[in-house]
Amino acid sequence: MFWLISILSLLISIIIILLVKIYIMKKSAIEIKEKLSEKLESDTNTLIDISSNDKDMRNLAESLNVQLKQLNEERHRFQLGDAELKEAITNISHDLRTPLTTICGYLDLLEQEEKSEKVNKYLKIISERTNAVRQLTDEMLRYSIVLSEDKDFNLEDVIVNNILEESISNFYADIKNAELIPDIDICYKKVHRMLNKNALMRIFSNIISNAIKYSDCDLKIVLTENCNIIFSNKSEKLNSVSVFRLFDRFYTVETAGKSTGLGLSIAKHLTEQMNGNIYASYKNDRLYITLHF
Repeated sequence: MFWLISILSLLISIIIILLVKIYIMKKSAIEIKEKLSEKLESDTNTLIDISSNDKDMRNLAESLNVQLKQLNEERHRFQLGDAELKEAITNISHDLRTPLTTICGYLDLLEQEEKSEKVNKYLKIISERTNAVRQLTDEMLRYSIVLSEDKDFNLEDVIVNNILEESISNFYADIKNAELIPDIDICYKKVHRMLNKNALMRIFSNIISNAIKYSDCDLKIVLTENCNIIFSNKSEKLNSVSVFRLFDRFYTVETAGKSTGLGLSIAKHLTEQMNGNIYASYKNDRLYITLHF
């Protein structure tokens, strides 16, 4: 009987020790989770410290501190590089605009002079290329400005239907010149959202402009009552890999100089600033770009 009591007492002691150990480990795990989340959100250099003296949990915290330090270093390098890139884009754009304006001015003067047919042909080519470079420069400047703008820009009650209709009408001539067949389906019910009007118009304009450049024959735009805006067009140039990269800055489907590849990147940036979602998909040779606010 004595041995049985002794064994039971030993088992109870072991259970109590294990329960205390589990409690300490659970408490330490919660501390690590909370402090890790705090460090990731605040971008601070402070380390994770726990109240427990458990060797294994302290080793875990120390290992996470090493990873946090490396992550912070990488984050700072990225932020520095990104800031330098934005500044470089702005400076290059500004530096190019002055000589380009001068070139365009001299080209206008040359247009007024008597020239041979061959010279006219060359001047036309030069003028087209110069205007293309000028447009790309302006697009790069707009991109740097968008990224430097305050995230908390003014929001107001806007009727998405009206902004979308206005954006489409602004591209009427371009759609006609591209010989695209438009199919517009905008719901009758007014769709109200708290958004920035100018940003929303820029998003629509960038997406429509992209569709005009790369559509094979058509352009379909749909707005539903729950504020899903779907832009789709036939494009055999794309594939699942290229669609996945459409929102990457400087990525273009073609390298013919039609665009810097910043239009959709700007659209994504502005959409996310207004807590919206944007994504692209590709099915049956059709590109779908879907927005939701």
